[in-house]
Amino acid sequence: MKAVLFPGDRQVVVVDRPRPEPGPGEVVIKLRASAICRSDMSLYYGTPIVGGEATGTGQVVPGHEPAGEVVAVGSGVTSVAVGDRVAAYLAIGCGHCEWCQRGYNFLCPDWKCLGFDVDGGDADYLRLPAANCLPLPDQISFEVGAVMTDMIGTQYDAQRRLEVSGATNVAIFGLGPMGAAGVQIAKARGARVIALDILDSRLDLAKALGADEIVNSKTDDAVARVRDLTGGRGVEVAIDCSGSPAAQNAALDVATRFGRVAFIGESRATEINPSDQLIRKLLTVIGAWYFPIWEWADITRFVIEHRIPVEKLITHRFPLEQAAEAFRMFDQRQTEKAVFVWN
Repeated sequence: MKAVLFPGDRQVVVVDRPRPEPGPGEVVIKLRASAICRSDMSLYYGTPIVGGEATGTGQVVPGHEPAGEVVAVGSGVTSVAVGDRVAAYLAIGCGHCEWCQRGYNFLCPDWKCLGFDVDGGDADYLRLPAANCLPLPDQISFEVGAVMTDMIGTQYDAQRRLEVSGATNVAIFGLGPMGAAGVQIAKARGARVIALDILDSRLDLAKALGADEIVNSKTDDAVARVRDLTGGRGVEVAIDCSGSPAAQNAALDVATRFGRVAFIGESRATEINPSDQLIRKLLTVIGAWYFPIWEWADITRFVIEHRIPVEKLITHRFPLEQAAEAFRMFDQRQTEKAVFVWN
């Protein structure tokens, strides 16, 4: 089979590897779609944001947002059958700790990440624990299913926790794929959405996805503009998807009293003023990182019932043989959400 590897120094190679066989409790999936994520670029650069010893070897197949068809099952597998359409849950936990038992596999002390610790979906075939198979309803395509496993799932869980509703003004900072997905989820929940970014192309996409207001924070004072759009009050919910210290501070600043803020964008360090930005406004601030596995049924039902056009988040599609070009373009921000597809 063909598989992608990152040997280092922003190199991408497509190599031949044996097709995997399922062990006990495992399945093999023939891939139909595998989405590129900004966190994949940490592997591309050689500075992985998660993972253990195997992650830095350059021998792990990337891709933590795949979907496809089950073609083989190992012994003891009863929950998944050959022919099932599935997406992959990226967090492989021990299955026994309190976090795994609660469905938060990614909080397991011994968890492994698909595409970082173990071979991921940028290959013709993927071996996966059967417990990590997420069923795809017929109404959801493989491409949409792959994209839903990260951006849509993370935003759905975050906005559920933030209690986003029709009574909510939501400011979303950073309109890459994660922020764009946030616009779709917030609009489906009935909120008024103010979308902020420094790129007009992203702002145009956010508007097309339903954002009520767009703000270019490169040319406008983001905080002043959001306050102006809310009659000086600020927003009930602010979500940062950029990881930019400036945007994280702006999210805290635009939140009104008793407001709720989520940090989704990865960031290594940010300096804030807790007294003025958080304590004296009685804010609730959460970290949002992926979704519990039990929530998948709710997520797929929400997308179907609200007819969310998740496919509009995809700007480019590539065959696996063009992996080097796909990652180069993604790195240079010539694409937004890009997906490897198989005929």
